[in-house]
Order: sequence, then structure tokens, then C-alpha cells
Amino acid sequence: MSTTPPARQVALLGGGFSAGDDGLIDDWLLGHARVPRPRVCFVPTASGDAEGYVARFRAAFEPRGDCEATVLSLFRRELDDQALRAFVLAQDVVYVGGGNTANLLAVWRVHGLDRLLREAYDLGTLMCGVSAGANCWALGSHTDSFGPLTFLPDGLGLLPGSVCPHYGTEAGRRESYRAFVASGALPPGWAVDDGAAALFTDGHLTEAVTRVPAARLYRVEPDGRGGTTERALPCAALPSG
Repeated sequence: MSTTPPARQVALLGGGFSAGDDGLIDDWLLGHARVPRPRVCFVPTASGDAEGYVARFRAAFEPRGDCEATVLSLFRRELDDQALRAFVLAQDVVYVGGGNTANLLAVWRVHGLDRLLREAYDLGTLMCGVSAGANCWALGSHTDSFGPLTFLPDGLGLLPGSVCPHYGTEAGRRESYRAFVASGALPPGWAVDDGAAALFTDGHLTEAVTRVPAARLYRVEPDGRGGTTERALPCAALPSG
């Protein structure tokens, strides 16, 4: 008897609890989990497991009745390899925080978390995150991990192409990302404004939303003439409740 494989989903978030916004993006995210009351695991590796960041996650998610909040710390790791695998595979949503993308990837690989996340993704766990937590899922990303804005041709590759966060917000992001895509340093990809979010299923865009009218998701590709094309994609407005 054949079994339909679970949908493999990645969400790129341009906001959420860490941005101090109205919670609309996090509400939208939980609505795409595979169960009505998902286990949501916050992974703060990119910030060095900053205590304040973890506290903001707990304050935002623990009081909610529609999920169960958990945190995975690697800088103060307490789980052995077997327990770590069991913990990761038990999660319904893995929510990765912002910070340093390059450091995040290095620490994950040392602990073997990169392999566990791929396994969980294939089993239907929703992978998501903001800033570095969005960058990490793609083949490459636009980052300030090394100081100035640059390209990082590295990532887990669950999402084809590249990602650029804070696209219309941080100075220099748009021009720098487009230049790296034009040169081939980064593959074609997705640029996310703060206030927008996008869901990908099996590597394909299936939904884009926005909590503010001006925020968008963009597709950026080489134009074949040494430049790029930038296409703003339709985004559904998130209901304000």
C-alpha cells in the first residue's frame, strides 16, 4: 500500500516575535503546522543562545494555547546524540532566530544538527526563521556575518537558490544582493522585506503574505545582460483580527 509522503515546508519570515510586531506573522506560521497544537522549537544558535532572545520567545509563545514552546540550546547542550535526534524529530515547527548565519551553520554541523534538521524536514516538520534563520535553509544567502554585506555560498539547501533578508529595510541590501546575483556569486533567489513572509512547499513558493502594505517578497534573477530582474510577487494581507 502506497503512502503519500508528507509535505516538506520552509517559511521565510520577515518578522515575528523577535521584531516586536503584532504577532500576525507568527499566527500565520502556526496555521501551517501539521497539527492543531504544534510543538514549536526555538533554535537561537545564530545569537549564541542569547538569554534575552530566548526570554522573548518564551514570553511570546508559552502563554499561547495553540502550541507548545520548546528551546534547543547548543552552547549549553544537555542532550546526547540519541536524545538530540529524538527531540528534534518530535518537533512540529523549528523556528530559527536571527544573528550570524555563518556561525550558525558551523555550530550546527559540529553537533550534527544539520543532518537532523534535514531528516525532520523530510518527515514534515515545518522549518522557518527570520534573518539568519531564513538564510540558513537555502543554498546561499546575503549576509553580514563577516561585517560588510557579502555573499555566503553555503546553506542547508532545503530551499533551492538564495535568500536575502531585510531587503527593503537595511541600507545597501537591495543593491548588494542584486549585484551578487548578477555576477553569479549567488544563485537566483528570494528577497524578503521586513513585514512579509513566504511559504515554500517541496521547494516551490506556495504562499506569500504581508502584515504591512509596502512589504513584499521579490524574485531576483540574472537578466542575461550583466544585471538582474526584480519581480515583486503578490502578497496576501494578513488579517488584523
